Amino acid sequence: MWSIMAAEGKEDPSNNGELTNPPVTELYEPEVAYLPKPDVEESVKSGADACISTASYTAEGEEEEGEMPTDFERLWTLASNNPQDFNSWTDLLQYCEQEGHMRASRQALNAFLVRYPLCYGYWKKFVDLERRAGHNDKAEEVCERGLKAIPLSVDLWIHYINLLLGTLNMNLPDSTWRIRSVFEEAVAAAGWDFNSDRLWDLFAEWEKEQGNLKSMTSVYDRVLRVPTQLYNTHYEKLKTHLTSHLPQDILSPKEYSKVRTEYKQSQIQAKKERPDITADEEERPPGEEEPTDNDSEEAVQKMQELLLVSREEMYQQNEAEVRKRWNYEESIKRPYFHVKPLDRAQLKAWQSYLDWEIAEAETAAMTAEGTAVESHEDSKQECVAGHGRVLILFERCLIACALYEEFWDKYVHYLEPRGLEEVRNVYRRACEIHLPYKHSIHLQWASFEEKHGNISEAQRILESLEITVPGLAAVRLRRVGLERRAARLDVAESLLKETVDQSKDNPTLHAFYSIKLARFLHKLCKNPARARAVLQEAIELSPDNGRLYQNLLELEMSGDLRANGGVIQQCVAKALAAPLSPKTKILFSQRRLQFAEDFGTTVQSVLSMYEEHQKLLQEHDAKREAENSNNDDPEKMNKMDDGSSLTVPPQTAPPMMPYAPMMTPPPSMMGGDMSGSYGSYGSWYQQYGGYGSYQNPWNQYNQYYPPS
Repeated sequence: MWSIMAAEGKEDPSNNGELTNPPVTELYEPEVAYLPKPDVEESVKSGADACISTASYTAEGEEEEGEMPTDFERLWTLASNNPQDFNSWTDLLQYCEQEGHMRASRQALNAFLVRYPLCYGYWKKFVDLERRAGHNDKAEEVCERGLKAIPLSVDLWIHYINLLLGTLNMNLPDSTWRIRSVFEEAVAAAGWDFNSDRLWDLFAEWEKEQGNLKSMTSVYDRVLRVPTQLYNTHYEKLKTHLTSHLPQDILSPKEYSKVRTEYKQSQIQAKKERPDITADEEERPPGEEEPTDNDSEEAVQKMQELLLVSREEMYQQNEAEVRKRWNYEESIKRPYFHVKPLDRAQLKAWQSYLDWEIAEAETAAMTAEGTAVESHEDSKQECVAGHGRVLILFERCLIACALYEEFWDKYVHYLEPRGLEEVRNVYRRACEIHLPYKHSIHLQWASFEEKHGNISEAQRILESLEITVPGLAAVRLRRVGLERRAARLDVAESLLKETVDQSKDNPTLHAFYSIKLARFLHKLCKNPARARAVLQEAIELSPDNGRLYQNLLELEMSGDLRANGGVIQQCVAKALAAPLSPKTKILFSQRRLQFAEDFGTTVQSVLSMYEEHQKLLQEHDAKREAENSNNDDPEKMNKMDDGSSLTVPPQTAPPMMPYAPMMTPPPSMMGGDMSGSYGSYGSWYQQYGGYGSYQNPWNQYNQYYPPS
């Protein structure tokens, strides 16, 4: 047993893999973590604010230790108030370990591992903590929790097996069955990892110590089909194993019968080719049995040669698979989880490896579709194996790259054509465990659920995200859109009104939401009066926001233009009197002039507005010339005064156009195209985008985020 337990001595950070390729939903059943910032008292009660509570791991009959260590509350507050600060957690865990306080250590480890479940080393520390305290059952529970969170951890599987070897009574038959079943679970979950060699070796050596040579052969046969780093070592051990024992002692009855039959057939063929057959080798009378010779040294040697030939073929195939992956594996320098960022080369290496493995699986699938019937079964198995390798590589990648959204997104896109539940499980792990503060992937998850008709789940996702990361306009607008598409206009309106009321301290954000609410009331609720009231209230709070006046003008112009002519003129007059920029005022004046030309009832009103517009342009030009003159270079002006600069011949002023108020249309005011549009209608829409000027994608509201 000592040799078995010694296998854990070497720590290998690359701890991932799989053998039987179960569905993704079986690979991970994540412990969901909702991560608002807890206060100290509430966190003490719940341990980690998750589905795992500290109290549930308190051993029965354990006497509660006294007060918490002196600095525990301070360190706990620092970590729980900023759960994304990894260093605060490690400081807390190190302090608890130094103090040796059981309850404090358990509480800190529970909370930490909910937020960072991929840190297999801390799961091992937790297991050892419970075992040293004599709580073997609790140590097993912690190990099982860790393996559910990170089933590809070879180190954690070996730690679990060593725990069972050290605590179970191996004289009981159930103990052997228990260990073997855990080994099977381990190689099923982590056996396809490129660095899973220690796990396979431990399994084979344990079967040897149990005296079960046939099972040992089976283990080596299985790893011979798995591309691992030490594939050649496994093959050499298998060859030594096959040549060191009698075939009937190391082979299953079925395989032994098969190889013995092959040996006998080879002997018969050899006899037919030999002309000098002795009397003993002649055909025997019916009923007389052939003397057994399978224990002879020659027979054993021949059967061992046959066994090696069959394994050599599998070895060559496996070596080819290893060679395909070797360079990709060599380029991966950090296959374990850490909060430190990966460099660009590492991210590119994972992307390239995934793209290649996906392409290999797709090639295998296409080959399976085009194969003949007789070989279809083998091609189908290879297709399934290819898909399984892709899944395992994604799971390995999402250990090292768990904090990078692009890899979760890539995984989802790969899985979506193959199963919705698998996609849902990946989203759940990403959003509720590893990326609780990344709003983009939460929005994608909500869209996925809505797309497939799960409206209530989409609502829950967005509500939870808004609690975790409050104040994001993209999230609130997505909630509004979800309710609107679900025909719940009252809920959508209440969400917008609530946001307008809550954003009064931020005039820019208040104006943004007010425009959204006004458009909603006008276009969907068909209530322009309420929309007008919303915009007018926003203008009182933000009189210098030109977009509010623009949307109010569009609202008024959407009605009966004959009846609303006076209101429209008042709206423009209000904008011109507001503290807006000169360019914005010119645009409003130009719009008023265009309206008068198109819908005015008297020519006098058109002429009057044209005169006012010209006066506004002249004031703007005069102000711009004054600014330009103030910005002239003083040294340049001095040189010109001294005559040191080159003389420029005098130029005559350009001829002035005669004043003709209504004989020709007014010129373009802002440099727009004059073709076919009086007053450059197009330049207005280019600048303001019309009433729908806020139709930005949902992920481009950075300018409306509250300052962090």
